[in-house]
Amino acid sequence: MSSPPSPLAGQAAFVTGAGQGLGAAIARGLAEAGARVVLADIDAGSAESAAADLRATGADCIAMELDVRNEPAFSRCFDAAVARFDAIDVLVNNAARTPFTSVWDITPEEWDDVLAVNLRGSFFGCRIAGRHMRGRGSGRIVNLASLAGQQPSAATGVHYAASKAALLALTRSFAQELAPHGVTVNALAPAAVRSPALDALNPAWQQALKAQIPLARFGQPEEVAAAVVYLASPAAAFMTGATLDLNGGRFMR
Repeated sequence: MSSPPSPLAGQAAFVTGAGQGLGAAIARGLAEAGARVVLADIDAGSAESAAADLRATGADCIAMELDVRNEPAFSRCFDAAVARFDAIDVLVNNAARTPFTSVWDITPEEWDDVLAVNLRGSFFGCRIAGRHMRGRGSGRIVNLASLAGQQPSAATGVHYAASKAALLALTRSFAQELAPHGVTVNALAPAAVRSPALDALNPAWQQALKAQIPLARFGQPEEVAAAVVYLASPAAAFMTGATLDLNGGRFMR
């Protein structure tokens, strides 16, 4: 019995914040779907370690050091990825800061840095990849948003929530801009997903968060990765400017 076809066979994907946690899981999911993958992260060591794990499975992937706050650096990395794989078909804007600082304790510097990574970095990614993809007449951009950008949450800082709410508007704007060029832009909005940041919370707080989820469990990184693969695949070709909710029923609409 033959194995099912790989939905992303022959394509190349660029994932930011791919050194660990959700980003590494997304990179793995894309590789398992047949894509060649660029794992970009501000921590070069973690990016290379994650890439090495994927190469051990037979995946074609490379690691790059990238600070998404720096647009020229982002452009250089993306250009290098295009040179390596001839083209980039999928961009996943995943890099983010997720501090849990109280609204009363956020410093101006922390506010600016969270917005710089989570929102400005995604803007740079959409613009850099968008120029490349519109020239080719095809492409997929997936922005990692969050439930926090849709409703208040005690589990995240207000600066994180503000950045993710703005990311939904950014997604719609780029979707409208790039639709005539055959490029789709969508957002994925997970709720609490197993990650280093979640695991760092005290057990009582974790239980309180879980109690708010109708399915009574946290999401798994592999489930987010599967949703990203769907948005990057031909199956989602008629979907753009949308927000795909992945929250266990925490936010229904």
